[in-house]
Amino acid sequence: MRRSSLRRFVPRPTYANVIATLALFIALGGVAVAAGMPKNSVGPRQLKRGAVTAAKIRKQAVTSGKLAPQSVTGGKLGANAVLPGNLGNGIISTAKIAAGAVVASTIKNGVITTNKLANGNVNTQKLADNAVTAAKLADKAVTPAKLSFETSSPGTVSALKSGQTLRGMFDVGGTAAAAGNVAKGAVSYLSPLASPAAVTVLLPGQTTANCTGLGAGAATPAATAGNLCVYISEATNLADTTPTEGLVTEANTRLGLGLSAKAKAAGNFSAFGQWAVTAP
Repeated sequence: MRRSSLRRFVPRPTYANVIATLALFIALGGVAVAAGMPKNSVGPRQLKRGAVTAAKIRKQAVTSGKLAPQSVTGGKLGANAVLPGNLGNGIISTAKIAAGAVVASTIKNGVITTNKLANGNVNTQKLADNAVTAAKLADKAVTPAKLSFETSSPGTVSALKSGQTLRGMFDVGGTAAAAGNVAKGAVSYLSPLASPAAVTVLLPGQTTANCTGLGAGAATPAATAGNLCVYISEATNLADTTPTEGLVTEANTRLGLGLSAKAKAAGNFSAFGQWAVTAP
């Protein structure tokens, strides 16, 4: 019997079959590789530059605990990125505020209240002219102790303190019918002295150790402690060239004193000047 000439049919691989088989191998291999990667095997060194973009980061994935110290700088903050609601209590301290950072134009009205001012923060130099008006003073805010002239009781002015000086002007004279006529005047102190002061009357330009002159611009007559200095600036038709004759003081007390000018001849006569008294 003749052997059959038929051979077993073996299909020839085609291009499509090869591609499909290769794709399946790669797919299965990728899964195997992915499944076999140990934990934490992908770190910063395995990531390409620019691989992690904002779109690939989940919301709230980056927390404060994941940020390195000083990693967020001013240049990396967008406009209005940091708002008051994003700042925790006590985050902005005095040490973190630059010199000159807080100016009047950046402070909202009503932000700085009385309880936010430290003791001694507002002093005389920091008050604008006319800043404190009557309307801004609370009732009974100005007490006797806060006035220049202290009071020992309501309506009673205390004695001038040691070293304090009172100053004023005087003008005494009249028209004399004959030589020797006198005119009377008085000096009254705004605050009383503890005791009467020693009096010195000085002619124009005259000074002493206790009465050193009228000061700059003839506006601040001087007297040492415990002395009253009466400076004659102008004298007309006085009885004598010495003050003991032409102008004398009378009734010197802790409240003031009297002045008496004497005419040298008939006609107008006067004495004009300034005085200063300093409490002992």
